[in-house]
Amino acid sequence: MAGENLLPRQNRAAAACSVCEPFFETLSDHGLELKRSETRALQINVGFLCNQSCRHCHLDAGPDRRETMDRETVRQVISYARRCRFPVVDITGGAPEMNENLERLIGEIAPLAERVILRSNLTAMMQRGPRDLIRLAAAHGVVIVASLPSINATQTDAQRGPGVWEICIDALRMLNDFGYGREGSGMELDLVSNPAGAYLPVTQAQAERRFKLELQRKYGIVFNRLYTFANVPLGRFRDWLESTGNLAEYMARLSTSFNPCTVDSLMCRTLVSVSWDGYLFDCDFNLADGLHFGGSKRHVSEMAGPPEKGTPVITGDHCYACTAGPGFT
Repeated sequence: MAGENLLPRQNRAAAACSVCEPFFETLSDHGLELKRSETRALQINVGFLCNQSCRHCHLDAGPDRRETMDRETVRQVISYARRCRFPVVDITGGAPEMNENLERLIGEIAPLAERVILRSNLTAMMQRGPRDLIRLAAAHGVVIVASLPSINATQTDAQRGPGVWEICIDALRMLNDFGYGREGSGMELDLVSNPAGAYLPVTQAQAERRFKLELQRKYGIVFNRLYTFANVPLGRFRDWLESTGNLAEYMARLSTSFNPCTVDSLMCRTLVSVSWDGYLFDCDFNLADGLHFGGSKRHVSEMAGPPEKGTPVITGDHCYACTAGPGFT
């Protein structure tokens, strides 16, 4: 494995997947192609700076990262959104709350889209001065998608750090106080849960019922829906898989769980991702792996419109995580 680390990052997943067929060959075996449909969503990664260093992170985001979207790039991204009028805008990170330009981004891009999503680990929201941010998000109808790994306090703190559970509960209560997640409010609050280890997530419907029951019964917390996704073997999670000897087994588990029915609905077919420095990718996972949109670096300022329908999506063996079981759809 030491020699593996000498490979360019985008080639390391392929080297690790010697236990499974390359993803593009699996597509071919099923008579499938992964090409773009109409691009309806703009995902904006505002940087890798985060107040946490979660083991499952595909970006290696953390407190020591300095990559963050500056004011000029924010302006260029807003201009791109104005040119294209994407129905959906998805703001992610790192922790988006740690970017000093977040309020400007929300305020200027929300009128351009039908739906704006803000992804949060909840603890970063609480650090920023949450009431002003929640008030701004609510005023623009922003959907909050919050990461909560477990409904068990011990498991959550073990994965994300001591005291994280209590902070998350306080944040969810505050969001509820503003109307988020409450029936009839029109203010959507969704949760995301990723497995803590080298295994696939439980059934989404089953997990959602359990989360809703326990959070409301114990804490009076309500939310709209829960998403459960497989961890993508990139970044810090891939490093952990390597260090614990779980990489080959995990890749085999993902590849044997390949579901051809997921391909038509994959997010990368209708989404374009913009990195903190303004370059385009088919998705946030390709961003993490350095696989640029179209196979070459293209800046958001150079794009007259959205990616063309029928353009091939760049793939890697990490794509098995998006097509395992119910997939990322």
